[in-house]
Amino acid sequence: MIRFGQALCADRVAASRREWLVTNGIGGYAAGTVGSVPTRCYHGLLIAALDPPLGRTLLLAGLDLSVTYAGRSFSLAADARTNGEHAAGFRYLESFQLAGTTPIWTYALSDALLEIRLWMQPGANTTYLRYRLVRASAPLDLRFAARATYRDHHNNVRAGDLVLHSRALPNGLMVQPADSAATPFYILGADLQVTPGMAWDCDYFLAIEHERGLLDTEDFLRVGRLQANLAPGESLLLAVTTDAASELDAEAAWATHAKREAELQARIDWSTDPAVHRLALAADQFIVDRQAPGVRESGKTVLAGYHWFSDWGRDTMIALPGLTLPTGRPELAAMVLRTFAHFVSQGMLPNRFPDAGEEPEYNTADATLWFFEAIRAYLAHSDDEHLLRDLFPVLREIVAWHERGTRYGIAVDPADGLLRAGEADSQLTWMDVRVQGWVVTPRHGKAVELNALWYNALRTMAEFAARLGQSGQDYSNAADRVLAGFARFWNPERGYCYDVIDSPIGADATLRPNQIFAVALHHSPLDPIRQKAVVDICMQRLLTGYGLRSLDPEHPDYQPRYSGPIIRRDGAYHQGTVWGWLIGPFVRAHLRVYHDPATARSFLTPLLDHLSDAGLGTVSEIFDAEPPHTPRGCVAQAWSVAELLAALHLCLLR
Repeated sequence: MIRFGQALCADRVAASRREWLVTNGIGGYAAGTVGSVPTRCYHGLLIAALDPPLGRTLLLAGLDLSVTYAGRSFSLAADARTNGEHAAGFRYLESFQLAGTTPIWTYALSDALLEIRLWMQPGANTTYLRYRLVRASAPLDLRFAARATYRDHHNNVRAGDLVLHSRALPNGLMVQPADSAATPFYILGADLQVTPGMAWDCDYFLAIEHERGLLDTEDFLRVGRLQANLAPGESLLLAVTTDAASELDAEAAWATHAKREAELQARIDWSTDPAVHRLALAADQFIVDRQAPGVRESGKTVLAGYHWFSDWGRDTMIALPGLTLPTGRPELAAMVLRTFAHFVSQGMLPNRFPDAGEEPEYNTADATLWFFEAIRAYLAHSDDEHLLRDLFPVLREIVAWHERGTRYGIAVDPADGLLRAGEADSQLTWMDVRVQGWVVTPRHGKAVELNALWYNALRTMAEFAARLGQSGQDYSNAADRVLAGFARFWNPERGYCYDVIDSPIGADATLRPNQIFAVALHHSPLDPIRQKAVVDICMQRLLTGYGLRSLDPEHPDYQPRYSGPIIRRDGAYHQGTVWGWLIGPFVRAHLRVYHDPATARSFLTPLLDHLSDAGLGTVSEIFDAEPPHTPRGCVAQAWSVAELLAALHLCLLR
C-alpha cells in the first residue's frame, strides 16, 4: 500500500504532483491528484469512453463536498483559480492511501473521520465513490456540488461553450446535453436529496497544462446539488455513470472490485514482492477492448499511455509481452495479437488509431517488426500452436511486402539485404517527432534498430516454419544476408554502432540508445565482443536510474530538460530525454553480456522507488535527462510498466 500522512497531504505542491488513476477496461478512466486539486484537463471523476476504447469524454469533473458536523462546517473542495482564490480542502486530509488501484482519502473533521474511496466498474463507464463515516460522535451532513462538462478529454471549454440540462430522479440526478442524441450521464445514490440547477463556475487554473504551454484555464457547469446524512459507521455509495441501472449497494459494488484485483494479483506465482503485484495491477490498466472490423469475437488492444494516448501499434507490440506474460495472462496477449492481425495492410501494422475514430494510420516501420517479437515471446511462454498456424500466413505476407517494398520507401535493399525506410519529411521509427514541419531526429535510410528487428524477424520466421513442418530455408538465407550486411553498422573508430547508415548525409555516428536492441533482441546480429562494447558505451554515457537517455550528453543538440511549450518539448523528446521503457532492453542486453542478475536487478531500483511518485503505482513515460530526472509526459505509460515488469521477471528467473 502506498500511503502519505498529513504532512504531505496538506502541502499543496507535494500533494498536487502525485496523481492517481483508475480505469474501466474499455478506455474510460478517472484521474486526479492526492490533494484533489485538478492540474490537467484530463482530471475528473468520469472520463467515459463513449466509443470504446476511444471517444473519451470528460463528463463529471468533480463533486465538491462540504460537511456539517457537530455544529461546524468544513469545505473539502480543493482547486486553484486564476484570480489566486484557491480552495484548500486538503488541509483536512489526515492520510491518502492507494490500496491496489483504489485511492482512499481520510479526512479528520474534529473527532470525526470520513473515508472516501473511488473505483470504476470494469466494462462500464461507471465511477463509484464510497463515503464512510469511520469514526464520529454524532451524524454528519454531506452536501455535494456537481461540477460537470461534456467535452473531449483533450480540450477545455469556457463559459457558454456548451449547454447541459439536469433533472432530479428518484435516486439522483440526470445530466443531458442539448443534443438529445448524446449519451446522458447520472449521479446516483440511495436516499439523496437532489436540487437541479445550472450555473457556470469559472476560471479554474490547470498548473500542469500551464507548464506544458497549453490552455490552462477551464470553466465548468454546476448542474445540481445533492445532500445526504451519515450516522457513525454508515456508508453512502454514489455512482457517476452513463448507466441509469448501476449497482447502488456499496458492499456488493466494492466486493466485485476487490475480488477482481485479488484474482489479478493471485496470478503472480513467481514473486511475493509487493512492487511486482502493484505493477501487475498497473499493467491491467492499459489492456482494453477493441473490436476488429468484421470479427465477431471480442478483441483487445493496449492503450499506450494515460492520459492522452490511444492505442499505437508500436507501443502495443513492445509492451504486450511484459504486460501479459509475467502477470500470468497469456490469453490476453493472444487476443491482442489476433486483433492486430486483422488490421495488417500492405505488410504493415497501424502506427496509431486516431481518437476521433478515423482510419488507422500506417506510418511506422518498426511496429510490424515488433509484431514478430511479440508473437515469439508469447509462443515461448504458451506453446500455442493454433495461434501460430492462424497468424503464419499474415507474417509470411508481411515479409513478402517488405522484400518487394511497401509504403514510405520501406523495402529491402537487394545490395546488402538490409531494410531501408523513410523519406525526407517522414518519421517512421520510434524517434518520430515532427512539429511545425520540423523533423527533429531525421533517421531515414537504414536505421540500426530496424535492421536488428528485421534480422530477428527473419530468424524467428525460420523457426516458426520449422515448428509448423515447413521449410524456413528462404528466411534463413535472407537472415544470413542481413547478418553480413549488418557489419556495415559497426563504427570501428568509435567502437559502437552507427545509428543510421545510407542516409542522405551518409552514416550517422551519433550515440543514441537504438543500438541496444541489436544486443537485447532474442536473435542478435552482433558477435559477443561487439555486444559488450555496445552495452558498455550505453552504460557509461546514456544510462540513468530511470532508463536510457535518447542522446549522448556530449552531443551539441543534447537537451537536459523536457519542459515548456510544445516546440521546446518536442525538440527535447528524443534529444536527451530519458525513456523509462529502455531500461528493459538495457537489462536484457546487460544480462546477455555479463550474466549477472544481481547487478542487472540493481538498475531497476530507482524505477521501483518511482512507484510512489508522479503517477502513483505506475511508471511515467519520460524523465528529464539530468538530475533530479523529473518525471514528465504521461504519468502512466504502457511500455514503461511492461519493460520494468519484464526485466524484474527475467532477473529473477536467471
